[in-house]
Amino acid sequence: MSIKSKIKTFFFLDDEYDYTEEDFPEEVEPVKAPKQQSGKQQNVVSLQSAQKSSKVVLIEPRVYAEAQDIADHLKKFRAVVVNLQRIEHDQAKRIVDFLSGTVYAIGGDIQRIGNSIFLCTPDNVEVSGNISEILQEYEFEDSRW
Repeated sequence: MSIKSKIKTFFFLDDEYDYTEEDFPEEVEPVKAPKQQSGKQQNVVSLQSAQKSSKVVLIEPRVYAEAQDIADHLKKFRAVVVNLQRIEHDQAKRIVDFLSGTVYAIGGDIQRIGNSIFLCTPDNVEVSGNISEILQEYEFEDSRW
C-alpha cells in the first residue's frame, strides 16, 4: 500500500464501503383545514376590517389633565388632532411636551399643522406632505409658538 493510499485511508478519503441510496417514495398528505365545531368562534380577524376601524380623533383640551386622554387615544392606534387655541399658553406648552414624549414612546410622530393645532399619529399612521409654507406666513402674526 502506498503512502498516498494510507493517507486517504487515514483521513477516510478512500471509500471502503459502497453506499447505496435507497429510493423511498415521498408521500405527501394534503393539509386539511381544521373543522369548526358548532357553537365555537374562530379567532380569525380580517385585515380589511382592521384597516376600516382606524379613526382620527379631534380634541380641544381646556385643561392639562386632558393630555392623558389624548395619550390613551394614541395608545389605541388612533390619530389625534389637538387644537390648543382655547387654553393658556403655559398649559398648551406642557400638553405639547407631554404628547411629544408619548409619541416618542410609541414610535409615532407629532407635527404642527396650524396655528396652535397639532397632529399626533401612532406608528401605524403615515403622514405625507408638508404644510410648512403656509405656516411661515403666520409665524410673524402669532409669536405664541
